[in-house]
Amino acid sequence: MALWDRIKESASTMQTQLVATKNDLKSGAFRDASMAMCALVAAADGTIDPDERRRVAQLIAGNEVLRNFDADDLRRRFEANLTKLTTDFDFGKVSVLQEIAKAKKKPTEARAVVQIGIVIGGADGDFGKTEQAVVREACYALDLPPHEFDL
Repeated sequence: MALWDRIKESASTMQTQLVATKNDLKSGAFRDASMAMCALVAAADGTIDPDERRRVAQLIAGNEVLRNFDADDLRRRFEANLTKLTTDFDFGKVSVLQEIAKAKKKPTEARAVVQIGIVIGGADGDFGKTEQAVVREACYALDLPPHEFDL
């Protein structure tokens, strides 16, 4: 199977798993961690282009799980995390990973946050090395083994 097909299949599987756990994903910790993850993946390569913002906006608008939350609130949280990352990536990443770590108390939420990172990272068909690396770091922050997600 071609790499592109594997990425699409993986993102599709992750989305299906997210929807299956929708009712368990309503906490503020999950909300905050998922928007921090989106920002981290979007900024992974050091730049945030309009395409990445559009993908996150589409996720917020179209993702059944994220409909548990107010879209404007999610956007504000995403933008706040992006600001941290663009101001000083290294310090921003520490702060954003702390935000992501809030979800580690509930394994279902922690896994869902990683799945959202994979969905965002693979949305353009190229889940690149830098995106994989930041999702792997998030796994460590959430006390999850990266190999569980093929990272």
